Amino acid sequence: MQFLHTMLRVGNLERSLAFYQDVLGMRLLRRQDYPEGRFTLAFVGYGDEASHTVLELTHNWDTDSYELGNAFGHIAIGVEDAYQACEAVRAKGGKVVREAGPMKHGTTVIAFVEDPDGYKIEFIQKGSL
Repeated sequence: MQFLHTMLRVGNLERSLAFYQDVLGMRLLRRQDYPEGRFTLAFVGYGDEASHTVLELTHNWDTDSYELGNAFGHIAIGVEDAYQACEAVRAKGGKVVREAGPMKHGTTVIAFVEDPDGYKIEFIQKGSL
């Protein structure tokens, strides 16, 4: 078995693609419109789908926003330097919602940023686990 992807529903696909590509540095791997179903799927990630887990962004054409609920937690991305990663996100107009620093009751350096739809992305500094 292989973990393939996580899917997020997004209200504005172009805005979300700009965030994941321009702010977080992912690549658009594939994109497909489904006119009869009135939705688009876009897959983004840091590597090809054959060897990496990726993110599926689903845009339902008739829906501008979603209630995030309280069951979903966050997406985690390993970074070399969480402090620098926050500065890079901020410099590109992204929103940092928890500055880099050690997690409560531990030493792992983490930070949280938020995508345009309000989904949380955790940065975990490599080597601090």
